Amino acid sequence: MLTTNLISSPPEITDSRREIVRLSEVCKYYGQDDTLVKALDDVSFVIKQGEYCAIMGASGSGKSTCMNIIGCLDSTTSGQYFLDEEDVSGMEEKDLARVRNLKIGFVFQQYHLLPQLSALENVMLPMAYANVRPKEQKERASAALERVAMGHRLNNRPNQMSGGQQQRVAIARAIVNNPVMLLADEPTGALDSHTTAEVMELFGELNNSGITVVMVTHESDVARNTQRIIWFRDGQVINAHLSPDDLGHVI
Repeated sequence: MLTTNLISSPPEITDSRREIVRLSEVCKYYGQDDTLVKALDDVSFVIKQGEYCAIMGASGSGKSTCMNIIGCLDSTTSGQYFLDEEDVSGMEEKDLARVRNLKIGFVFQQYHLLPQLSALENVMLPMAYANVRPKEQKERASAALERVAMGHRLNNRPNQMSGGQQQRVAIARAIVNNPVMLLADEPTGALDSHTTAEVMELFGELNNSGITVVMVTHESDVARNTQRIIWFRDGQVINAHLSPDDLGHVI
């Protein structure tokens, strides 16, 4: 149970970094009347450039719904969402698809690599949708794979790689378009503890290079690698500035 001293979030630290994520009084409702479900209920918080945040909460707390909105995979019922200081709340799907491809790098639990393609070809895919020239696609994809220590696996298909190697390829694919934010959904859920530690080290290195990282996880050991935790309960943010050191008070 949450202790009372954690209910109110401390004020945000004022700095000059631009806002990558701003949710302002965001609500997401499903159904109506007796069947109304408030998946998100008046949610507001900010994530600045270069931050490393975890979104946590029990099953049904709203963290996955929030991730879908942050990732431009779903729309709000009310309220506003600013991504990289641009209001995307009322965008049409074609515009959201463009924003997703150019500004957000996604990393999922199950990797979502195309089995018939090599590592290099999988990483090149986002650039094809962004109309990058083929030669540049190959150069950038190769550099991204080198960055995640997978330069020796360019021509391997997913079934020729371990789970950790596949996740590294997925991370390379996520960063190849130089997004403003890396959004990871339970990225270590299918990995053993040793491989989890390796992948989390990689996320830390990417964040240290200036990439904004937002990670949805239910694993406290994973969340402790981040700088700040946004804690959800019953569709609301209970604390938007929870320190990893304070996780023991809420779990």
